[in-house]
Amino acid sequence: MQRDYIDIDVEEIPVEFDIDFEQDTFTMSLNYNETYDFYTVDLYDAEGETIVLGEKLVLNIPLFESLIDERLPAPTIVPYDESGEATRISKDNFYKTVFLTIDDGGDDDDE
Repeated sequence: MQRDYIDIDVEEIPVEFDIDFEQDTFTMSLNYNETYDFYTVDLYDAEGETIVLGEKLVLNIPLFESLIDERLPAPTIVPYDESGEATRISKDNFYKTVFLTIDDGGDDDDE
């Protein structure tokens, strides 16, 4: 099953971009920690107000899962490896087999 994912160029990290979810626009920043080989995301609302800083990307765990904040985007964003090979997110696999996927609650299992 192919999932929708956020289209980014990892060569541009650190990168900041706007993303639209339904009627809401957010700004996301992706950063890379070279010392410990992991990625983090910052999230801002349309007015540039901080919602989340330094959320670590963890394989197959939805972003912002432990947070309760009505300003968070409605669809769930999950770092996911469709190949099933990765055990963690690293510079070697991020946006090669591991992508930030969007789970909007739809059921993709039509068969």
